[in-house]
Amino acid sequence: MKTTLISTVGTSLIYPNLSGLPVDETTYEAWLKRQPLSEQPLLSYELISNIRTALQQKNWKQLADYLGQIPGTTRLCGAEINSITDLIQRKYCIEKCTLMFCHSATPEGENIAEILKYYYQNKGHRTETQKIEGLQDDQPKLFRTKGLRNLAKTISQIVREQTPQYCAINATGGYKAQIAIAVLMGQALGVPVYYKHERFSEIIAFPPMPIGLDFSLWLEKTGLLSALDRQDLVQWQEVEEDWDERLEALVERVEMDGKIYLELSPTGQIFHETFKGRFASEYDQVLPPAVPISQKQQPDLTSHGWGNARTPILNWLQKITDDCAYVQSCRTHYWNQHLPAPVLFRLRGEQIEGVLSNGTWTVKFYVDTSSNTPGQRAACVAALNQKIEQWK
Repeated sequence: MKTTLISTVGTSLIYPNLSGLPVDETTYEAWLKRQPLSEQPLLSYELISNIRTALQQKNWKQLADYLGQIPGTTRLCGAEINSITDLIQRKYCIEKCTLMFCHSATPEGENIAEILKYYYQNKGHRTETQKIEGLQDDQPKLFRTKGLRNLAKTISQIVREQTPQYCAINATGGYKAQIAIAVLMGQALGVPVYYKHERFSEIIAFPPMPIGLDFSLWLEKTGLLSALDRQDLVQWQEVEEDWDERLEALVERVEMDGKIYLELSPTGQIFHETFKGRFASEYDQVLPPAVPISQKQQPDLTSHGWGNARTPILNWLQKITDDCAYVQSCRTHYWNQHLPAPVLFRLRGEQIEGVLSNGTWTVKFYVDTSSNTPGQRAACVAALNQKIEQWK
């Protein structure tokens, strides 16, 4: 059974469930008749009044206490509690599993995540809330370009930290697109995904899909994907010459100041997160052997006039040589003091090429390693791209 449950969070607990509570005894009788017959004895007027008061006062802890007085299967408790209760009762997760709530960057999302946190802490669970920046319905473009990507990154990070075999995803709550991303992440990472519609008698598991993601494509394009993951601006003209049409589903084009730039699509984020996590757990097995310290060499810069850029370039190349056991040396072969470019590593024939830019100038250099096979060189490129953030 799973020990960590990642749950997407919607707003149905408050809208319409709790926001539609009766305001007096007359409206209470009419409201009660609309509830499932088997649940009506559980919903006393006193309890409903207390819940309504806690909601009006935004006392989320007290509200969670009141909800805890009725079974988690009660429709009033909302999609998240209903589905998690069913998951645990059917032993898809351990009884006191860790609960990670991924909620939208909206006041409603934060409020409901707080209620869920207190509700399950009262039941002995370890809980954590994760606000997904950009996941907000008042800015559709931001939702599509950043929110869904951030959801994919957050789920992937949780799965990596907790390890896939101990994780499950409850994709019941939230926007339909949010649920779709959770399903795709689960399929890509090999994590079971569950869903419960309000009319379902029980929660269901999405069956594994007979599809595979292309690891060789990720290795080949890890430099570009890593740059886009860091939200570096990559101009279309910089990559057009080496473009691979298999990347089309992984990127989106946006126009700014008359120029076309690339950014990761939500699908591209899932693709990158999947292999980034998988590679991080296995790269020690695929990288070439370490270069003896005695064979390490100082960076070699060509005879260009480097100006103030010489020192930062030398420092960066030295970090690469010192931090990567498989790197023997770095040597520059191109310099342009007026050209910005994305920072990345890539294969150029049998050479590993690095690109360093501060946004105004660009230097390109070869990285000599101990690799002897195409597979080892590709692994070196992937490993180098994973280290860019710590070298910046």
